[in-house]
Amino acid sequence: MKKIIATFIALLIVVTPFSACKKNKDGLIKIRLNEVTHSIFYAPLYIAIENGFFEEEGLEIELTNGGGADKTMTALLSGDADIGLMGVEATVYVYLEGKKDVPKIIGQLTKRDGSFLVSRVDEPDFKWEDLEGKEIIAGRTGGVPAMTFEYVVNKHGLYNGQNVTLNNDVAFNLMGPSFEGGTGDYTTLFEPTASEYQRAGKGYIVASVGEESGEIPYTAFTALSGYIKNNGETVEKFIRAMYKAIKYMAETDDAVLAESLLKQFPDTSLNSVATALASYKRIDAWMTHMAMTETAFNNLLDVMENAGELERRIDYSLITDNTYANSLYGEIFK
Repeated sequence: MKKIIATFIALLIVVTPFSACKKNKDGLIKIRLNEVTHSIFYAPLYIAIENGFFEEEGLEIELTNGGGADKTMTALLSGDADIGLMGVEATVYVYLEGKKDVPKIIGQLTKRDGSFLVSRVDEPDFKWEDLEGKEIIAGRTGGVPAMTFEYVVNKHGLYNGQNVTLNNDVAFNLMGPSFEGGTGDYTTLFEPTASEYQRAGKGYIVASVGEESGEIPYTAFTALSGYIKNNGETVEKFIRAMYKAIKYMAETDDAVLAESLLKQFPDTSLNSVATALASYKRIDAWMTHMAMTETAFNNLLDVMENAGELERRIDYSLITDNTYANSLYGEIFK
């Protein structure tokens, strides 16, 4: 991933100007939001969309799927997206490459890994040590899913190439199909895909990676410094809408939330959506206060160092803008 972003920066010789956002025919300001993948792991975002919280703030969300943090970051750097929802590691890589218009984290959405370990066979008494000698499709090298998974198995005395095989050659959006096609003994999948695979008898969920890894700033909303500077009011409205959605989720029955989320996943059964929502609530996946903390960021750097993917540690203030996350939290959660 680092090489991909570095190559892109080298080719990006024209700096995209950041003018004020334009309104659509309905008077709403459009935000082009590129997400790393489409998953119930990002439920608060979809709740905000489906329940009109962005419209209340005068915003229209144009949502696109990047299919990986490297692609989402490329969309952000090229000016094809205004805000990216992706792993914080992508922003660290770009900062270390020396880009002048530094991406900044404006709001942390998830606070732990959202993937689940899926086995080919049912293992009701699964232990992490059971992975010894097995092959796991673990995500792309340099991406936070792969690094977090490696961190977890290392905790249990398992090391890639020694007593376990971590397959890092499969693109993020192809992990499920590759597993279904016969690659690996296990794979990691996000919801609702994991529950859909289990429902269809294609695999069995045996563990939560996030539950085992602990808290890290896993996925965050990111924008270029120039965009934030020139569109501060829009960023404020965006974060306010997200806080409204987070509060709504805390106060609303799960069955109602599942019905809203189903609109974003029309090819998924309501049962799988409800199961996925319950799974993420059980592992305490989402932030309430969206300001990324220094402690959490340093935990992420530990994970990156463990994977050998961190050139050098940086101070979290260099890639973080908590202005709106801090100022609006008290307004919504009175």
